[in-house]
Amino acid sequence: MSMAGAIVRTVRPHQWVKNLFVVAPLVFSKHLFDADFATRTLIATLVFCGVSGAVYTFNDLRDVELDRAHPLKRYRPIAAGALSERAAMTLAIALTGVALSAAAWLSLPLAGVAASYLAVNLSYSLGLKRIAYIDVLLIAAGFLLRVVGGGFAIDVPISPWLVACTVLLSSLLGFGKRAHEVNLANRSGRDPEATRSSLAGYNYRVLSWVMIALAIATLGSYALYTQDPRTVGFFATHKLIWTLPFCVLGIARFLQLALWRPRLRSPTEAMLRDWPFLVNIALWGVAVVAIIY
Repeated sequence: MSMAGAIVRTVRPHQWVKNLFVVAPLVFSKHLFDADFATRTLIATLVFCGVSGAVYTFNDLRDVELDRAHPLKRYRPIAAGALSERAAMTLAIALTGVALSAAAWLSLPLAGVAASYLAVNLSYSLGLKRIAYIDVLLIAAGFLLRVVGGGFAIDVPISPWLVACTVLLSSLLGFGKRAHEVNLANRSGRDPEATRSSLAGYNYRVLSWVMIALAIATLGSYALYTQDPRTVGFFATHKLIWTLPFCVLGIARFLQLALWRPRLRSPTEAMLRDWPFLVNIALWGVAVVAIIY
């Protein structure tokens, strides 16, 4: 593997789709087709791509020994020896410097949010990821900071409903990943702590019920958002509720990938390769834009 290839794999560009949460304030503020707002959102999204790439690199440095014991993670460039630890640290520092500088140039509040995102993820990497449930709450905080950063980038207020939906959905995704890891370890006969120390504090049955509760709460919050008087007044329509079936199908598909038909890859990675899920989310996006605009 070449150095360039090792760097690309380490910063995980396939995971940057999560940074599309930065775009949510742009879409739901009705500025999607405003060139200035769209440009500022694009820069903010790239900022979070840079910071998250730095976080992935630092996390792989911290977890190099654990990754070598994992059936898939052992092929990551640092664990496999394709990228030296010194080069990886240089990469993480460079990405952080460039991303925070770009954020400060665009908006000081955005820079503060990006720095907070970095701090949250560093605290996760340096120890809090070992505490069950706290680790997933920190992941949810990272998604929320993406949304808040997107709002600061274009200077628009964030709806409380958008905050609620973000926290609930990201928690569902995080617990889904943990449920998959516990299930995978149990099926292979391995000690769950060998691949992730926090897994000792998780029970698969409990996680299953937590995920179902979060799925219901997420869908309920989204439904209430679409019919909230402020939402209806802002968009001048009740029709946003018509997009709810896409949300139901998407969450049901995620639960299937995480709980009922698990694959070797984590459900958050599997859904990005799953054409029914991708088609459904694309149709949801088209429906939202068509109704709002």
